[in-house]
Amino acid sequence: MAAITVAHYPADVKEYNRRIWAWTMYDWANSAFATTILAAVLPIYFSQVAGSTLPTAARATSIWSLGLSISLLIIGILSPILGTISDIMRGKKKMLAFFAGLGILGTALLVFVESGDWMLASILAIIGRIGFSGANVFYDALLAHVARPEDQDRVSARGYAMGYLGGGLLLAINVVMIQLLPGTWGARLSFLSVAAWWLVFSLPLLRWVPEPPAAALKVERLKNLISESFARLASTLRDIRQYRQLFMYLLAFLIYNDGIGTIIGVAAIYGAELGFGSVELILALLLVQFVGIPYSLIFGRLPTAGDGRRPFFLAFILFNLIALPALGISGARLLPANLVGAPPPPFQSTATAVGEGVYTPRSEAIKLIGDWTIETVPARQAGLDRDLVYAKAKDSTARVQLRFNGQKARILHSTGPDHGTWRVLLNGEPYLDPDTGKPLEIDGYSPSVRYDVSRIIVADSPGEHLLELVNDSKKYPAPHAMTIALVSIEVLPPARENNLLMILGIILAIELVGLGLAALLGNRLFGDLVRHLDTKRSILLSLLVYSVIAIWGFFLNSTIEFWFLAWMVSIVQGGSQALSRSLYAYLSPASKSGEFFGLFGVMEKFSAMIGPLFFAAAGAIFGSSRPAILSIIAFFIIGGLLLAAVNVEEGRKVAEAEDAAFLRALDG
Repeated sequence: MAAITVAHYPADVKEYNRRIWAWTMYDWANSAFATTILAAVLPIYFSQVAGSTLPTAARATSIWSLGLSISLLIIGILSPILGTISDIMRGKKKMLAFFAGLGILGTALLVFVESGDWMLASILAIIGRIGFSGANVFYDALLAHVARPEDQDRVSARGYAMGYLGGGLLLAINVVMIQLLPGTWGARLSFLSVAAWWLVFSLPLLRWVPEPPAAALKVERLKNLISESFARLASTLRDIRQYRQLFMYLLAFLIYNDGIGTIIGVAAIYGAELGFGSVELILALLLVQFVGIPYSLIFGRLPTAGDGRRPFFLAFILFNLIALPALGISGARLLPANLVGAPPPPFQSTATAVGEGVYTPRSEAIKLIGDWTIETVPARQAGLDRDLVYAKAKDSTARVQLRFNGQKARILHSTGPDHGTWRVLLNGEPYLDPDTGKPLEIDGYSPSVRYDVSRIIVADSPGEHLLELVNDSKKYPAPHAMTIALVSIEVLPPARENNLLMILGIILAIELVGLGLAALLGNRLFGDLVRHLDTKRSILLSLLVYSVIAIWGFFLNSTIEFWFLAWMVSIVQGGSQALSRSLYAYLSPASKSGEFFGLFGVMEKFSAMIGPLFFAAAGAIFGSSRPAILSIIAFFIIGGLLLAAVNVEEGRKVAEAEDAAFLRALDG
């Protein structure tokens, strides 16, 4: 029998590199969906615009989460079946094109979502996610057919690096669009730009990457494609002992990827809980996005035998593992608090004003002037986890007063069809809206009732202030103008102060020192060790870094630490996922890449659900997210121990035997 390989790699170097480039461009293409649609813009747009007619922002969040779960469930069921079909009928590119097209269409149609269109937004988001996740199954399955086994780590890492760059660039453009365009057009056109970006940059893969061979070439043998696919998948699961190493790796991946996915998913929420500002959080997200590019490439090179820079790369990563926590913690404690974002002391109550805390209409701190009634709304009606008590005024002279010691106060109120407007006074003068420069009016009118609408009032300086809300009967006629519904007023903690440019400058200085030390000492200290650093051990190294991240996350309480931690995440985020994908491709038979990457996709979906649930449960038990962050280390320890037990060479021999049997069947 002539020597044949399941994956046909071109002998021409230029053609081989072009195929690799075309494959990685799809990461550039679809990562725009991950950043703008999944992470940054659509969730906020859904809560504030599409879900504006829902009773609460919490209800909007729950509906968004439900849609995410539905899409994950659908693609989790479909992935292994569709992957198996693509192996049998020679259709990986066709399947990728179909799902990408579905995702692109769903994303493009989001441009029509306006205020109150939460049902339409939910349906389109589900369609988009199904397309995004479904296409990724076949994209990942093509890796074994695009890159030679010895190149798969490097190529997979390059794909993640391209994804970071492409997704980050379009997100930056979208942020500018949202700032410059009027109304909701910035966000809506951002959704359309994602669809166009995804479409255009998918074309190189469809044009230059060839369709892999099918697992069965005689169509007449496939009387029923679906039943044949189920039978083949069932056979694989029955023969699970044959793929023991592969399935042990899948289990390890499920566990440690739970931890990785949870850290990625809850980082912004955790930062907000600790009191970091939205600008700091968004910039940290962009920091991870762009810094992840070179580190993804570095991790992709770590297991590459024959690369003389491996000791340098390893030394640089280990330097960061030690230097970033040590210097971040030291900086938070030694540098001035107003430069590093350490928490200022809380505002205390005085003889004449209340300090930090939440004050309801039943509190003595809030003075209700005029004709007021105290009403209770059941939790189920309010869409909250507790009954809601609020004060309702029917007197056109009604007024609310709170004297507080602080700088910022959050007013929580309801809106509805019978609500009017309030004028806001601070220290007896009209409060000027920071966005418009005009006296602020809180418009309570809405076609539907919502109980958790908020507005933050910021004084020029900390100290004692008098906040007043005054009924305004000018905008709406009675009875609207005579209705005010106040839920609470919260005096917020002092704002953290920091110098982000200084923090970034410190990080860059540390990185320059690390590069110099790695260049001087890398070969001397790690020249022998790096020879033992294969793909599995490189992933274990990334899990060690993630364990340090989880421990540090429990203690951190300053902006400088948060940014140092974000930089540390960027070191391993892309590399760990890229190497996980390439190791799985190495252990999988190329003749069944669709089927096995379908199972890989199922594990990724479980990772997206189980980790956040574990985090939420830990937070509920301990009453704080700090212990929940620390508990994530269990995923890295257990997943790492399972991964360490995987015999990669034994698993590879099984994959090669399966491909050899496939080739013999073709010859026969």
